[in-house]
Amino acid sequence: MVDENADRTPDWLTVCRDDALDVPGAVVLAGAGARNRADLFAALAAGLALPAYLGNTWDALSDVLRDLLDAGPLTLLITDADQVLADEPTDQYGLLFTVLGDLATTAPHPLRVVLGEASPT
Repeated sequence: MVDENADRTPDWLTVCRDDALDVPGAVVLAGAGARNRADLFAALAAGLALPAYLGNTWDALSDVLRDLLDAGPLTLLITDADQVLADEPTDQYGLLFTVLGDLATTAPHPLRVVLGEASPT
């Protein structure tokens, strides 16, 4: 059986190629500063004011993001998205988007993720 939606971007995820992204109300995460897992967790903790007890595990991140989404919607704008977790094995990038996708489809309030990629020159 062929999955007709295999190449379709989920509704919660937007990919933009624009040098001047403006997403009102979004929390901005600089992908260039999140090339490894420790830096990603630190950037998310700082940008989203996550609790200090956040562990550097995907389950812990999921739990604290779910707490945020229990309180209201969240839009995350990731600039230089092609650099997020670039220094990690590729499965880590996949795990990040598995966590985000699960939250986007099950949390009580919407999660929107906007990936900003540099325009080709």
